[in-house]
Amino acid sequence: MVRLNAAPLGHLMSSPFVAKLTNADASARMLKSTVATLGCAFLMVMAAAGAVVVAITSDANRLEAERQRDRVETAIESQVRLRELRFQSLTAAGGLQNSFSGPNPLATLQAAFTRLGSRFLEFDGAYVVSQSGLVFAGIEGDAPAGQVGYDGLKHFGASLPGMLRPGSQPMRKLPDARGGPGSSSWSLTHDGFEAISMMMMDVAPRPGSLVSQLLGPIKIVGYRRVTNSMLEDLSERYRVANIKIVREMPADPLSRRALPAVDGTVHAWLSWSPERPGDAMLRQFVWALAGVGLLFSAIFAFIVHRLRGAADQIALREGQIQRLAGQDELSLLPNRRTFDIRLDQELVQLDRSGSGLAVMLIDLDRFKAVNDTYGHTAGDELIRQVAQRLSKVVRGGDTVARIGGDEFGIIQTHGQFPAGCAALGERILEALTEPFIIMGVATTIGCSIGIALAPQDAIDRESLLRLADTALYQSKNGGRNRYSFFEAQMNRSLALKRMVEEDLRRAIDDDELVLHYQPQVSVDGATIVGVEALVRWNHPVHGMVPPAEFIGIAEERGLIVPLSEWVLRQACLEAKRWEGIRLAVNVSPIQFRHKDFVANVIRILEETGFDPTQLELELTEGVVVDDADAAEAAMMDLRAHGVGLALDDFGTGYSSLIYLRRFAFDKIKIDRSFLEYMETTGESAILVHSIAHLGRALGLRVCAEGVETAEQHRFLQAIGCHELQGFLFSKGVTADEIDALLAQDKPFAKVLAAA
Repeated sequence: MVRLNAAPLGHLMSSPFVAKLTNADASARMLKSTVATLGCAFLMVMAAAGAVVVAITSDANRLEAERQRDRVETAIESQVRLRELRFQSLTAAGGLQNSFSGPNPLATLQAAFTRLGSRFLEFDGAYVVSQSGLVFAGIEGDAPAGQVGYDGLKHFGASLPGMLRPGSQPMRKLPDARGGPGSSSWSLTHDGFEAISMMMMDVAPRPGSLVSQLLGPIKIVGYRRVTNSMLEDLSERYRVANIKIVREMPADPLSRRALPAVDGTVHAWLSWSPERPGDAMLRQFVWALAGVGLLFSAIFAFIVHRLRGAADQIALREGQIQRLAGQDELSLLPNRRTFDIRLDQELVQLDRSGSGLAVMLIDLDRFKAVNDTYGHTAGDELIRQVAQRLSKVVRGGDTVARIGGDEFGIIQTHGQFPAGCAALGERILEALTEPFIIMGVATTIGCSIGIALAPQDAIDRESLLRLADTALYQSKNGGRNRYSFFEAQMNRSLALKRMVEEDLRRAIDDDELVLHYQPQVSVDGATIVGVEALVRWNHPVHGMVPPAEFIGIAEERGLIVPLSEWVLRQACLEAKRWEGIRLAVNVSPIQFRHKDFVANVIRILEETGFDPTQLELELTEGVVVDDADAAEAAMMDLRAHGVGLALDDFGTGYSSLIYLRRFAFDKIKIDRSFLEYMETTGESAILVHSIAHLGRALGLRVCAEGVETAEQHRFLQAIGCHELQGFLFSKGVTADEIDALLAQDKPFAKVLAAA
């Protein structure tokens, strides 16, 4: 396939030019970015879900803690109210008030207090005291108590009667049933060792009693120690877990209640363990979150797997694209892009090493004939076999590439120059002139080779290829199946062509061309029936340039379409004054194959006002053979507008009867080559006679070109030609001279008489 020992194709693909065609790194970066984005999205979703769950469970725990705190406060409040009711029932019975009215009120009060002790079961002790703190009666458990027992309460109730100290914590006043200030006070204090609940209530003696007169207001004071059993009972009764007194402040404000000391400082707290329904919910949510996490993980893994698979596919396709970008798919040789890259690389090394190289351009001869005869499949097979043979004749390190349809290129980097190039050229000619077996048929082709050397001819790629193409053109013009080295005189010829091209372009734009017209006369030579428009170019420097030269340049350089349109337009403008005279205009194959050819012809006819029935377009056989279907459609369209069609140079090409019957020609023109050396009894005469007979049989007008002698005139008249054209009657002349000829009755009578 390719001989690339020095620089393999993979190395060529790593060049900056080809690297622009790939984006594997971009695909890898895209994969990483996508995976990172998906990972972040997954983490954000999981974090959001976790945050929602934590918020829900925390809110549930907070609400339950608030409810339990309220239950603790309710439990304490209910205990306080119960003890207040005990005191209120005691005073309401009047037993204590009656004791103050007897002869010995203190003894009577103590006896009554002891007798009523069953009503103080909610208290550890109770005392009846004056405003100054004097104890009238007391009880501790079941035994009477006095002043000493009451004074022991000063650690817990500095605001009790007789114990009030500045800065002490006052007892909380309890409201009465109507919500107003009541007669009871309460406190819960801790002295650093134990907590005591204290209750105090005013007792109103009977009015006018001696006690009330001497001692003033009377109060009853009761207390109860807060024990573990009491707290356990509260926990069970109010469903609050683990109520206890602690010396360290709990962190949660919803699970603690301060127990102040007498001076207002706090060294102990009532604490409990609130239920946490949110934790139970969280344990349930954990499994749900774990399931969601596993689901997301599976989805994430699946997406990553698919993305990685897609990335692998992209990498694979990019590898194929790189290969196809640098390789011709049909021949499996490097393509034009790779050829250019390799040539640039070799030219860079050429500057460093000081060696030489050769560029060969190879164009296959008769490839189009094989393609047209056997079909495109055969042409493709021929390209593959040519590629295989070329790969075998080059040396290691040389490059063989397909750079066009039937054009190949070789970069020769090893060998003696130019002798090595000549030897390689001989090997290529020998290899490609051997028959090819195409679809079971032995097919012989040839090739033309153009060679340019570096650094002798040029040192840059574009120049080398241009010079090699110039040498290839020389090989084709020199007879094909040969090789040619570029020579300076070829460059001068190329420069001349370029100059002519520029001048011709300017001549078309500036109307510097002129038209001559050659008459087409009736077979008797008496009447002008038509004229053929012939373009002429009188170059200001080079003089009269033959049409064969500048028309070929126009076709090469892409000027044939504007040139042909100029000729048609100018001819229509000048021939408008010749009524009844057909105007024949030659059509280039390139012009005819142009997609807008018919539209342009109709447009020019409309713009010039020329009668379409007077216009006759002359086509060569090659025009209709190349693409018969398209040619037939265009010709039918032209005939529909009234334009006549003539088959020019008939007899020199395929001359197929099928084409004459299929295509809508009005006239055939016998090529001048049949008349040049014609003898009236020779082979050419027989052919001319056959063509004329064929034309008449098909209902076509027959015109003979190149009529120069009277003998030719008489022969053509005898075999039945309809029209004649040639120097016997007139060469191409200006429009004014045509006016003069048309003004004569029989313009060629003298010429024919003299002949």
